Amino acid sequence: MKIGIEINGVLRNTIEKITQVYQKNNIDGNQNEFSYQTYKLDMSGNTEEETQSESFKYEMNLPVTSLNLTEHFKFQNEEEYYSFLYEEHPMEIFGHSPSTEMTTFNDLNNIYFNLRNEHDLMIVSDEIGKSKPASLFFLSKFGCEIEKIKFYSNSTINSMWNEIDVLLTSNPILLLNHPSDKISIKFETDYNKNINTPHSIKTLKEFEDKLKELKIC
Repeated sequence: MKIGIEINGVLRNTIEKITQVYQKNNIDGNQNEFSYQTYKLDMSGNTEEETQSESFKYEMNLPVTSLNLTEHFKFQNEEEYYSFLYEEHPMEIFGHSPSTEMTTFNDLNNIYFNLRNEHDLMIVSDEIGKSKPASLFFLSKFGCEIEKIKFYSNSTINSMWNEIDVLLTSNPILLLNHPSDKISIKFETDYNKNINTPHSIKTLKEFEDKLKELKIC
């Protein structure tokens, strides 16, 4: 059996780190005003440059109950949101996030040792650009011993499903939309509490018991 384990929400508390970085850089940093240049004609037909300023209030709506993060972290536009995550702070967010639990990677490596002879285990994660090397650093930092890692995007998600039979994830989209011949197991978080699924766990320690319940191991 091919078993996939998602990074975000299951192994990595990405939301907590986004909250910290947003607070530090966008709220505590007082980045609440931006300027732009405009031009007008004077009475003689020459152009005059004017500096216009507008106020913008960065704010958070917590707790995060949805992975539509722009509902919880205010940005001026979508470009600024993506720049914040994937250009300005990818290593700080994706590389230096805490693990979801104190014992996450001890539990993960125990799962790997117990199952590796009979099952193929793979780390999977939805990553963009510089978040990929940052996520590799995160896994290395915490001593992840699973060899296989699969990064996917919206355009390559089918290739991810093709490589696994069972997925442990916290992502509501993956929990609600997966191939009928695949099994998804929910790792419970604040942002997927309202998602009803037949299989769920609250801690990584429960994963092997859940697989036994499903007669997978």
